[in-house]
Amino acid sequence: MKYESILSQISTQQIISMFDLLSDVIFWIKDEAGRVIHCNQEFVEHVGRKSISQVLGHSDLDFSPSYLAKNFMLDDQRVMAGELITDRLELNIGKSGDLAWFTTSKRPLKNSNEEIIGTYGIARNLKETVKTLSGMEKIRRPVEFIKNNYSQAITIEQLAEVANLSVSALERRFQKYLKKTPMQFVREIRLENSRRMLVETQMPISEIAYQSGFSSHSYFSRHFGKMFGQLPASYREEIQEKL
Repeated sequence: MKYESILSQISTQQIISMFDLLSDVIFWIKDEAGRVIHCNQEFVEHVGRKSISQVLGHSDLDFSPSYLAKNFMLDDQRVMAGELITDRLELNIGKSGDLAWFTTSKRPLKNSNEEIIGTYGIARNLKETVKTLSGMEKIRRPVEFIKNNYSQAITIEQLAEVANLSVSALERRFQKYLKKTPMQFVREIRLENSRRMLVETQMPISEIAYQSGFSSHSYFSRHFGKMFGQLPASYREEIQEKL
């Protein structure tokens, strides 16, 4: 086929350089030790550097606060073990230097023999994504409300009122733009904040669950395990060993 012939003539370098055309997407490739071996210009700017030469060979520990870097490195290890991460919400540092919410996807990097030799991934600043999508104004409000009030009880009816939409219309908007329901988004925001508190504080897990907006410790633990692949206690133990 003609298109196969054309594709066979394209170098890998040319393909990955195409990510520089995406101004709102952070793209990176890491080796199995977690060192960056390629990235796009958005990644360079995201970590506060001026050129890719200042990024290559460095790890997350060189760009992010320790607790965030350790989270990213732990994720990379799981991806190299075969786990796939798709559109997961996580905290990261924005260009302004402040913590911001990103949606992140990661995959194992394989050689021609299907051996895993590293990882690659993309991330988008949720705030920037919301800005660039048309028709997002009425979802921006509930998203901001959730981010500011996740520790409190939140109902779908409350979110619909904030958005000035019916419940069904709000659910359609979330599915269209975020590929999840409003309450799934609430739960993911709470879980990501709980993950941060497990690393940053010595609070009992039951208290972290409560401050993250979960009324039930068992419900919190069950969903934490589904999202991050292990229970809160084992996650805290593992991440503290790495710190």
